[in-house]
Amino acid sequence: MTHTGGHDVLLRLRNVSKTFGTVIAVKPVDLEICRGDFFAILGPSGCGKTTLLRIIGGFTAPSSGDVEIDGQSVTHLGPEKRPTNMVFQGYGLFPHMSVRQNIAYGLRIAKATAPEIERRVAQTVELVRLGDLQHRRVHELSGGQQQRVALARALIMRPPVLLLDEPLAALDLKLRQAMQEELRRIHHEIGGTFVFVTHDQGEAMSLANRIAVMHEGELVQVSSPEEIYRNPRTAFVATFVGDANIFKGRRTRGIVELDAGVTVPNDGPDGEVVVVVRPEAMTIVAVASDGRLAVKGTLTEIVFLGSFVRYTVLLSHGQAIVVQASGDSSHAMARVGMAVTVAWHRSAQTVLPA
Repeated sequence: MTHTGGHDVLLRLRNVSKTFGTVIAVKPVDLEICRGDFFAILGPSGCGKTTLLRIIGGFTAPSSGDVEIDGQSVTHLGPEKRPTNMVFQGYGLFPHMSVRQNIAYGLRIAKATAPEIERRVAQTVELVRLGDLQHRRVHELSGGQQQRVALARALIMRPPVLLLDEPLAALDLKLRQAMQEELRRIHHEIGGTFVFVTHDQGEAMSLANRIAVMHEGELVQVSSPEEIYRNPRTAFVATFVGDANIFKGRRTRGIVELDAGVTVPNDGPDGEVVVVVRPEAMTIVAVASDGRLAVKGTLTEIVFLGSFVRYTVLLSHGQAIVVQASGDSSHAMARVGMAVTVAWHRSAQTVLPA
């Protein structure tokens, strides 16, 4: 799925911030989310991502700024008056009702006709694949099934914007992966705009077409998953999204000198920098040729992980780096304790201010 290039902005935040007393939960944010986006707000616990989602949904009032949906300000509207629906982390289901009654609840409150409720419930039950379970009580369901009910209850209202707060956090890994597939399929089938919060970078990368990375209340980078992975804007983004080797160094008059003993030309202001290199962009070589950069060290660990092997190399100045190679690669002779050379192409590194 591609980003629509900003031509059809559905949700716009202008200078939105939130403070709780002296605590700044969300620093001023400007953000545009387009119609049809599957948009992830990604960050560690306590970074402000759920607060931001609750501001979009109307559950938390911003301290400053404006929330617009479809060109209309909704900043002062409650959740029930916004064209959004939220699936909470705890699902918020009614235990005394059946699956079907839970799903139909919103339509009944909205005073839809009985035939309309019947038709929409049947469609939605089919969409989330709960047909066999629709007459069961909620407490008889597994976590994954309860998650589907919560999703169905939100989707039946056909919200232009569906908000999901850590929707899969309570599920085990295999179920989480299965539900990711379901969410992708549902988004594809109904073509709505999904905004979800997660601390799981794998989940964000596999589901979203655009990701906003949050750190300490600030949106530090908003881009496609590929762009965030390949061109992180900060060392935090580089290490939070995927594995990264971070070399410290200093730039003086266009030359970066790393603590690891490597020198590389790089334009920019003088000062402390970090150089980011992904483990899969590095190789263990006999000799570093064709202009590649290289560091020497001792191989301290080899971990076979099926499709790839992870090597840990301790450099002479005390830093450990990780090299990832395919499981069938030619490093079969590598042994713990060996002296090795690790090389990478300059095009595979990102230089950032420290």
